[in-house]
Order: sequence, then C-alpha cells, then structure tokens
Amino acid sequence: MYVVPPPQRSDSGSNGDLRVYQTWKGSNIFFLQGRFVFGPDVRSLALTICLIAVPVTIFCIFVARKLIDDFSDSWGVSIVAVAVVFTIYDLILLLLTSGRDPGIIPRNAHPPEPEALDGNMDAGAGQTPQLRLPRIKEVELNGVTFKVKYCDTCMLYRPPRCSHCSICNNCVERFDHHCPWVGQCIGMRNYRFFFMFVFSTTLLCIYVFAFCWVYIRKITDSEHTTTWKAMLKTPASIVLIIYTFISMWFVGGLTVFHLYLISTNQTTYENFRYRYDRRSNPHNKGVVNNFKETFCSSIPPSKNDFRAMVQREPPLPPRSVAGGFMSPNMGKANDDIEMGRKAVWADMGPTMSDHDDGKHGNNERLHVKDGELGELSPDIRTTVDEQSDRPGVHPRRSSWGRKSGSWDMSPEVMALAARVGEQNQNGGGSSSGSGLVTENRPT
Repeated sequence: MYVVPPPQRSDSGSNGDLRVYQTWKGSNIFFLQGRFVFGPDVRSLALTICLIAVPVTIFCIFVARKLIDDFSDSWGVSIVAVAVVFTIYDLILLLLTSGRDPGIIPRNAHPPEPEALDGNMDAGAGQTPQLRLPRIKEVELNGVTFKVKYCDTCMLYRPPRCSHCSICNNCVERFDHHCPWVGQCIGMRNYRFFFMFVFSTTLLCIYVFAFCWVYIRKITDSEHTTTWKAMLKTPASIVLIIYTFISMWFVGGLTVFHLYLISTNQTTYENFRYRYDRRSNPHNKGVVNNFKETFCSSIPPSKNDFRAMVQREPPLPPRSVAGGFMSPNMGKANDDIEMGRKAVWADMGPTMSDHDDGKHGNNERLHVKDGELGELSPDIRTTVDEQSDRPGVHPRRSSWGRKSGSWDMSPEVMALAARVGEQNQNGGGSSSGSGLVTENRPT
C-alpha cells in the first residue's frame, strides 16, 4: 500500500519570531522576558518574603529603635543597621535560589535512535519490526559504573544524579528536591545559594531572638522589676521571641541536615531513596573535598538560553511501513474515508483538477469501471448487487449531475427481465430465468 501525503501547505503559524521561554514545554513561569525563571508555585515566594521582612520590620520599630539610647556611641545604630543589611542579604539569596535555572536539561525534540530491536529482524512482508529503547543504560564515570534511566517526557537518558521534577516538569541535574517555600527546584546551579539562604535565615532568627531578650533585660534592670512584668511592657518582644524560636527549629534543623548532606556528598533525593552509607556512596570524596565541591567550585553555565529565538525544525520525513510510506495523518480520524471520498490522491484522475477543489461535497465519487467490482470486498460487492437488483431504487447521481454508469441498467436488460417474469408467472422456463438473473449485473 502506498499512500501519498497531501500537498504541503504554508505554515502561517510559524514560531520563528518567538523566544524559547514563550514556547517552553515545562511548567516554569518567566519574568522580565525570560531573565528570571521560577517554578509553577512562585506565589509561595511572596509568602516567604513576608515571613522574613515583616518580623524584621517589627523588630526594628519596637525593639532595635529603643535600644539606640541604651548603648553608647554608635552601637545602638548598628543594631538596626545589621538587622536591615542581614535581611536584604537574606532576600537576595532567596531570589538567587528561586529566580535562576536550577540546572534544567533541555528536552529532545525527538526520541533518540533505538539501539535494540524487540523481536526478530527478519520480519515478514507487511510486518514492521518493533523498535524499542532500553529503559536503563550503564555509563562509566570516573571509573564508576552508573545506571541511567530514560525519561519519556524529556526523551533523553538522564545523567547520573539527575531526576525529573513532577512539579516543574523538567529533568534537573543533581536534583536535590523541590522546595515549595522558594517555589523552585533545588539542583546543581542553585543548591549553594539555597544552603546559604537557609543558613543566613537561621542566623537572622538567632539575632532577633537574642536582642529581644536583651531589650527585656534592659527593662528589668532600669525599672527594677521582674522578668515577667518586663515582658508585659513589650508585647512585640514576646511575639518575636515565640516566632523566632519556632522558626529556628525549622530552618536550624534544615541547616544541620544539609550540613550532613554536604559532608557526605549526598542530595536529599538520594538520602531518602538510596540511603547511602560511607562505603556505597560513589560520590563521597571526603569531608573537606565535599565542602570544596559545594562552595568553591565554579557554577556551570545554564544549558538553556531562554531569550534565544526558537529555531524552526525541518519537518519529519514520512516513515516507511511494509515497503511503503505512511501518511502523516495516519492514526487520526479520517472523515474523507468515512464519507466515501478517495484518500489516495495519486489514484485520482484528471477530472479532479485544482480549480475544482472546494466545489464538491463529501458525496463525490469517481466512476467504477466494469472490472473494478471484483476488487472490492465480498460484503461491499454484495451490497452493490442488492442495490442494483432492488426495484424502486433510484440510480445514484455523481457530483457532475449525470447518472453514474455503474448504477444504470440498459433497456434491453429491463425488457429481458420483464419477459422472464411473465414466463415465471406462466410456470415456464425457470432455468433460463436463473441464467438471465445471473447475467443481470451493472454494466
């Protein structure tokens, strides 16, 4: 079977004037024309900023401002200055973690070439050998063999320590986890900033917590009262002490956990899934070298240029199936075939010229020649014979307005049929009648 694809039409929807971030297939959200890339849950970033900025603002207004007069020289002013600078530094680390490429691997436009065949290569005529891709491949890196998996979404083999984030819908190098507080994946290119953000947030909580107690102590000493009565005179300090104490358990515990991961050169994903120990972890290079790799190594450049223009890809050639070519629309609902139109353009005669396109409806039908009924299936051929022998059925007309020759019976055949009917009524010549009926077929 040879199916010719339809004529190529000009693609008016060309994406040659679009940028990569405008046609990105992941779930990321871009700002400033692709200069900042966030995860789909970027709204949580606003909540995180408020959880940092609002308590520091309350601290500077109700606590640090009143400590300026209690310290000589410029120590009182430095308390406010350190809190403000520390907060700005913490927010910058937050944006560096959330607004940059964490190490996304660009997905392939087409799957890689299959390396194995599922079944025998000597497939019979009309059969196509089933191609398959191995789900797992073994690669050797620095003398260590790793098993890499194939990603069906990105159509690539993931490098070692790479995983596919189901939230961002991307494969990320050295995937650690997806952090909902920063609204971004944590991977190779932003893990350093993530740890520094968590660590600086812990220090900021300790700073606010400590100076709130200093202010309560100042009230106790100046008014010669108990600690409880001093706390009642500064309710802002009580709120900040409770808030920072709870936050320290959260961000402080996270800091300690990631210090352990850095010292053993693990990721959060690997720690929860593989449970490396000191012997089986092939990435562990020692505590000192592990910290150097995390904080002193250069950050690799991004593999994605989100502001680049989208390159137009050449159309895929039609695939060969059983010695022929398959139509690009194969597998889709073909209304032309269901409505009786001919699907093979190469078999159409010169009567269907280019200027006649669009003038004929779905009832178009070419003339069926005398010998072509034998090529039809038995069910279709029986239906055609029954329709032609049924009295009272009007002959079907083609789209040209004249009767189709495959549905008309000549006057001689009609006269012979009437004569046979009269003989049957008179009781004679049944054998001759059957012979005439056998010959009664469309001409």
